[in-house]
Amino acid sequence: MAMQLTSTAFGHDCDIPERFTCNGANISPQLAWSGAPAGTRSFAVVCSDPDAPSGIWYHWAAFDIPVGTRELAENHSPKGTRVRQAINDFGRPGYGGPCPPRGHGSHHYHFTLYALDIEHLGVAVGAQCRDVVKAAKPHAIATANLVGLYAR
Repeated sequence: MAMQLTSTAFGHDCDIPERFTCNGANISPQLAWSGAPAGTRSFAVVCSDPDAPSGIWYHWAAFDIPVGTRELAENHSPKGTRVRQAINDFGRPGYGGPCPPRGHGSHHYHFTLYALDIEHLGVAVGAQCRDVVKAAKPHAIATANLVGLYAR
């Protein structure tokens, strides 16, 4: 069985509810996964917008997610866990919701789950989301993708 990434907030290729965007509460949606392959030692989740006018815009990277974890709750907070979050392209740590330019049409927000063959990515404190992606790709033994849509 292939690894799967789902959300109770929206379906694949469906609209992301406004509360998870910059026009709403700007909180992260619930994400759940299954089918991680043998050899998985941790997970990372990245949210990116390839439709951004300036190129890929990173909204979130959560990493060093323990191997036994199968869900990030809505409005995820890493407090009290070993999960780390990178600096998004808004210049803040954690989640920054979809916020495409007004009138730019619907953007595709890719939530990508990486099953990793290491427990810790080893990226520096203050790392940016693109640093997490660069560190995760060589250690990814499987990925799953969930795409949500949003326009303003």
